[in-house]
Amino acid sequence: MTDRTDDNPRPQTVTSAYGVASDPTFGAVAPPLYLSSTYEFAGYDEPRVYDYGRAGNPNRELLSDALSKLERGAGAVITSSGMSALDLLVGRRRPDDLILAPHDCYGGTMRLLKARADLGHCSVRFVNQSEMSAFETALEEVPALVLIETPSNPLMRVVDIAALSRKARSAGATVAVDNTFLSPAIQRPIELGADYVIHSTTKYLNGHSDVIGGAIVAADPAQVEQLRHWANVVGCAGAPFDSWLTLRGLRTLFPRMEQQQVNAMAVAQFLENHPAVAKVHYPGLPTHPSHAIASRQQRGFGAMLSFELHGGVLSVRRFLSAVRFFTLAESLGGVESLVAHPATMTHADMGEDARATAGITDSLLRLSVGLEAERDLLAGLDEGLAACSG
Repeated sequence: MTDRTDDNPRPQTVTSAYGVASDPTFGAVAPPLYLSSTYEFAGYDEPRVYDYGRAGNPNRELLSDALSKLERGAGAVITSSGMSALDLLVGRRRPDDLILAPHDCYGGTMRLLKARADLGHCSVRFVNQSEMSAFETALEEVPALVLIETPSNPLMRVVDIAALSRKARSAGATVAVDNTFLSPAIQRPIELGADYVIHSTTKYLNGHSDVIGGAIVAADPAQVEQLRHWANVVGCAGAPFDSWLTLRGLRTLFPRMEQQQVNAMAVAQFLENHPAVAKVHYPGLPTHPSHAIASRQQRGFGAMLSFELHGGVLSVRRFLSAVRFFTLAESLGGVESLVAHPATMTHADMGEDARATAGITDSLLRLSVGLEAERDLLAGLDEGLAACSG
């Protein structure tokens, strides 16, 4: 058995055992759930480790420590959602701060950035980060923060985190990477030069579609303290029960991701060879334009992919009415397979022009591949694709 005093356990050990048998009162193997909103002081002017639930909670602390170890950071802050984690960075910007963001980022990210900019809290520029010349030109405007999303949602574009981080840092900017699609089981942006890692813990970290939550990990201890302070100021801390559930889900992160990747590759290869499919976006395919970058900076290719159908919206409607084993729903990263239509669901708020700029067409569908049997997933997709021809 691994020594729990080891200061540098392997990531698989962190997910499986962090916080296990740490209960000093009853010796519980599973970490207890602490729902108390307030804590007794030891005496006059003698607060204990925790005094009020918004400022601190044992379940949040266990989860934040585990995520910090997994991402190789100095610390983490657990928030009420992925968007609130992002806003811990964005909301602290000053009016003259410029944020550089991907032109094809998640629709909710774009909505938040535009809303903050419209209120005069910062300025935002969306740039194609896959084109290094465009990125370098944007850096001449001296941004304060560079946001990176790789692979991108929903087109699965992969950018070189190390190269972009070096250039951003030379320009005086800090770098934050949204690692929701891959999780630290597959990609660790801090090791590649990022200052922050952002997660929607709703997705792969929890893995069971029953929690809304977020996290931000920082490489610098001083930034960790600032983020914790700001989270207390604005009151965006994650709930104890959600933190407890997420840590419980984290226990199986590595085996889940391993099998979901296997299923996703099979799905991608099946779709790539189907006549009803116009294009498949999955970095694990050698034909993907970012396959080489993904192979270099990732420990796998993840379980998210998207594809475009011949026949436009009519084919989309027919496919969705006939497909089996893929539930039409937003979100991703659970053990069940989901299908989404970004143009009318996850990225609807972007607007038609922004979607066109990003390359998100009406014929695009996004898949979150789960843990079902591979042959069932392929058979379910085949039924949906057979319906596209009418």
